[in-house]
This record gives sequence, structure tokens and C-alpha cells, in this order.
Amino acid sequence: MADSSAAGRKFWSVLKGAGGEASRLWIAAAALAVVLLAAHSCASIEAGQVAVRINNVTGGMEVITQPGAILRLPFGIHDVYILDVSPQTFHMTGNTNVSSLVVKELQVRAADGSNFVFNDTTLLFRAIPGKADETLRDSGLDHAYYEWLLPYVRTILRDEFGRESTLGVSNPTTFGQAEDRAKKRVNKLLADHGLEVTSIVTPRPRFSKDYEDLIEARNGAENQLAVIDSELQRAKTERDRKLAEVERDQNKVIQTKRADLEAALATAVTQSTQVHREVDSYKIDKVAAGEAARSGSKSKAVELKGQLTAQYQSRQAEIDAFRNQPVERVMERLGERLKGVTIDIQPIRQDGSPQRVQLEQIGGAK
Repeated sequence: MADSSAAGRKFWSVLKGAGGEASRLWIAAAALAVVLLAAHSCASIEAGQVAVRINNVTGGMEVITQPGAILRLPFGIHDVYILDVSPQTFHMTGNTNVSSLVVKELQVRAADGSNFVFNDTTLLFRAIPGKADETLRDSGLDHAYYEWLLPYVRTILRDEFGRESTLGVSNPTTFGQAEDRAKKRVNKLLADHGLEVTSIVTPRPRFSKDYEDLIEARNGAENQLAVIDSELQRAKTERDRKLAEVERDQNKVIQTKRADLEAALATAVTQSTQVHREVDSYKIDKVAAGEAARSGSKSKAVELKGQLTAQYQSRQAEIDAFRNQPVERVMERLGERLKGVTIDIQPIRQDGSPQRVQLEQIGGAK
């Protein structure tokens, strides 16, 4: 007891100092107060976290996404809330709900009325760092935003996958389109609460046993069809190869025939040119001969025309001279022309007072 009392007095004497004043005690108390104040005035943000600092005086909210220490004024001026924005996983598997992130499996009714189940549907999601204030305001502290996933995700996935038939769900192309539609719809709703789904991973849907057997049978048929398609492609390739060979050989024959025909054509053209040249020469000769004959005939015609004109004029002169001779001379000349000719003249009475005598026949007269 005496030792403890002596130690206490020694401690107080150290704090009071040599002058008996309590300077050291006040310094220690001040240092302790500063340490406590600094501890309550700072908050630390780790990677994968954001902080929402609320100014209780102005009511403003500030989202801080940069990791590190941030200032928080004491005495209720600032409130700082840390929110986890790291990627999270949401599972839909099993027959019961285990937690907010593990719920029972997704059952869907297809457009054709059949039912199918996804054994383990996985969604990767996170709180949007830039919208941490909205997430905090709508959901609350810590991981309360998990509660938004189950109603939205189950409803939208069931709706989008339910638009497809069982064949459509089994087709990876249409199935991927349904996943994209579901992701867009989910993000459109969750964005209002500061959340987003980054990926949706769904396994192969599970159907009833009978339908699974039909799917296996269809897959077998598709495999056979693929084999048939492969055989058809191989046959087509072989056919194309043979056609190419035939075309090559025929092209060679065609080229040979074409060369022969071109040579024959060249010979024919040469002969045709020669014949045309001969024909032209023959034509020139004949035309020249014809022109010469025409010119001679023309001269002969002119000569004959002159002779005929002279004869005509001579005859005309004789006629004119004969016309001016007396009747006796005319009758004499007529008798000379009719010498040796017998003329049978029979008068025919046409009416009661005939005006003229008509000769019906002059035998031997010209």
C-alpha cells in the first residue's frame, strides 16, 4: 500500500513539473484529445468501396469513389457511410431460398405451354459507384440493396424466357437474344436504385424426361443431318473437281477447234479476197467491153438513123411525087402492083338506097 501511494505521488510530481504546475498533464490531455478527434474526423475507403458524406448542416450528399482517407467533421456536422461496390454474385439454384444472394431455381413456362427449369442461374451485379447516394437513399446501409434483385430478376427472366418456345430456348442464338433482352430490362429498373447487372449466366434448360428424350433424338437427327451435309459438301466438292477437269479438257478441244476454224476462216477470207479481186477484174473487163460495144452500137444506131431518115425522106418524096401524078398514072401503077391478082367483087345491098360498095375479100391483094 505504501509503495503504491509513493508511486502515485511520484507520477503527479512528474506531471506538475519542477514549479509545481500541472503543465505536463494539460499537454498530455490535449494530445489525447487531438488523437481522439483525429480518429473521429477521418474515414478510410478501401478498394471496391465508395463513401457517401452527408453534410447535416446543409443537407448535401457527396459521393467519394477515390480510395484513401477522407475528412469527416466531428460534432455531428458530417456523417460518412461506406458502401460496397465490388462485383457481387446472385444465384438462383436449389429448391429453397438460402439467403438474399442464393434463392431457389428459376422455373419458366414457355410460349408453347411446356415448362423448363434452370438449375443454376447466376447474375453478376454491383452497386454503381457514381450512384451510391441513390443506392443509400433507396436501400439503406450496408448490403440492403440485395433485396432489389430477387423480385426484379425472377420476374423479368421468367417473362423474357417465357416468350420463347422450347425449341427457341434450346437454340443458342434465340436464347442469347432472350438473355440480352432480360439484361436490358433488369438494368433499366435497377438503375433507378443505383444498381446494374453486368452479366447473366444461364445453364442449359432442363425439361421433363420425355422431352429430354425427344431433344436427344432431335440432336441425334441433327448430327445425322450434319453428317449428310458433310457428305453432300464432299460430293459437291468432288463434282466441282470433275466438272473443272471436264471443262479443262473441253476447253482444250474447243481451243483446238477454234484454232482450226480460225485457220480455215483465214484461208476462206484469202480465197474470198482473191475471188473478189478476180470478179472485180472480170467486171472491169466486161464493163469496158460493154461500154465499147455500146459506143459502137450507138454509133451504128446513129448511122442507121441517118440512113432511115434518108430513106424516109426519099420515100416521102416519092409519095409526094406520086400524089401529084395524074389518075391514069396512078391506075397504071396500081395495075402493075395488082398484076396476076384476081379480085372477086360482089355487091351487097345493105338497105333500100345503098350509098357505097363494100369489098368483103380481096384475094392475093397486098
